[in-house]
Amino acid sequence: MRVFDFNRAIARTPGETVIHGLRAGDQPDPSFEGVLREHAAYLAALRSAGVEVTLLPALPEFPDSMFVEDPALVFPEGAILLRPGAPSREHEAAHLAPELNSHFAEVLDLPEGHADGGDVLLTPGGRVFIGLSARTDAAGAAALIRQLDRLGYKGEIAHTPPGTLHLKTASSLIDEETILATEALAASGVFNGFRVLTVPAGEEGGANVLRANAHLLTGNRYPRTLEMLDRFGAKLIPLEVEQISRIDAGLTCMSLRWWAGV
Repeated sequence: MRVFDFNRAIARTPGETVIHGLRAGDQPDPSFEGVLREHAAYLAALRSAGVEVTLLPALPEFPDSMFVEDPALVFPEGAILLRPGAPSREHEAAHLAPELNSHFAEVLDLPEGHADGGDVLLTPGGRVFIGLSARTDAAGAAALIRQLDRLGYKGEIAHTPPGTLHLKTASSLIDEETILATEALAASGVFNGFRVLTVPAGEEGGANVLRANAHLLTGNRYPRTLEMLDRFGAKLIPLEVEQISRIDAGLTCMSLRWWAGV
């Protein structure tokens, strides 16, 4: 199973309210024009990597709704509608359901608890790490493990270090056997058995990257991380992330990606 082979993706246009999106720190609001510019460049990068993107209309009543990976997960075998842990996001999944039903024969629900897609990392062999966080609780993780099993995937709990927003805020799969991670997450031992590349101190935000087919989408604000990945042989597409980083956005959270049979 090559977990970064994609030919389809779903994304959502940012609404003007995105500037008031959730954030863990006291970062200033982004500019709406800047978010639009960075989002458009992100979609262009996906398309250049060979992915056909369906762009959904904005949902201004949900400031964080451009981050479509938190309320849902997609796999070639089906999709799972999640229950995000932030109260302001709890109804976003319902707005994704019609689109997912048009693409997948099986669309499951999370029956209890809370789970954000940003806490879910798919690795080769159908192994799925589920990070416990302020947005994903033990009940939601347990329910998600059961639903993943219905689609043929094996979920397991990953205990993330304190202060980690999402598992994928601090880690990303970059090839079949290699994970990019912050020093704190790498030291936790959760990825024993994988080769782990550790992002340099001060560039923790660079741990969130997106492998799409042969290309690796990265933030452009992390020069030492980019140098390390270049030495590793990754085909980099550096992207501006100045504005979206102010609302704790990552490159993985702005699309739902899968391989659709042709």
